[in-house]
Amino acid sequence: MIEFFSNLFEPIIHILQMILGAFYSVTSAAGLESYGYPIILLTILIKLVTYPLTVKQVKSMKAMQEIQPKMKKIQEKYKNNPQMLQQKTGELFRNAGVNPLAGCLPLLVQMPILMGMYYALFNFTFPSAAAAAFFWLPNMSEPDPLYILPVLSALTTFLQQKMTSTEMNAQMKIMMTVMPLFIGWISLKFPSGLVLYWVTMNVVQIIQQWWMYRSEGPVAKEAI
Repeated sequence: MIEFFSNLFEPIIHILQMILGAFYSVTSAAGLESYGYPIILLTILIKLVTYPLTVKQVKSMKAMQEIQPKMKKIQEKYKNNPQMLQQKTGELFRNAGVNPLAGCLPLLVQMPILMGMYYALFNFTFPSAAAAAFFWLPNMSEPDPLYILPVLSALTTFLQQKMTSTEMNAQMKIMMTVMPLFIGWISLKFPSGLVLYWVTMNVVQIIQQWWMYRSEGPVAKEAI
């Protein structure tokens, strides 16, 4: 199974490893031998390139959450009339300027990158022990022995979700708790280099979301 997905994402893996190698040439020349720095730089680069998609995703999620009260009323009113329920729901989306699929597209675009990063770092052959180490991590191909990154992955995932969420139903509240715990749990077994990528990605997205709403101002934020 691992070999199948590795072959499937081989072009992306190759590109990511090339970029990592280029960043490593720069950072190692500056005296920073660890591959942790190239991973962080590559993550920042990916988030900058995909920033327009992030904007669409966050705005779509916010808009969907803000029309939840109206959706509940429509669902209750037309629960016995599926055709009218579908029609009124479509009208609500159009009037609010909401596309339910808009929030999925960025995830679909970023998922191959995430999978590519996983296989790019899976059993990655570092040029030296110093390149494989990063601060407290002895080898970024192995899980974090101190569990610091798994904890950070759960915390940053929770914070990133909380920044996006406004109106939440019971299911969304459960997901907001379960998802960070799940991410933290699987991070216990993942290569620490991949978890470093995930944590950095969350931190950059948190900064991007803060900047997005800061620059738009409260009026624009309410109009989303």
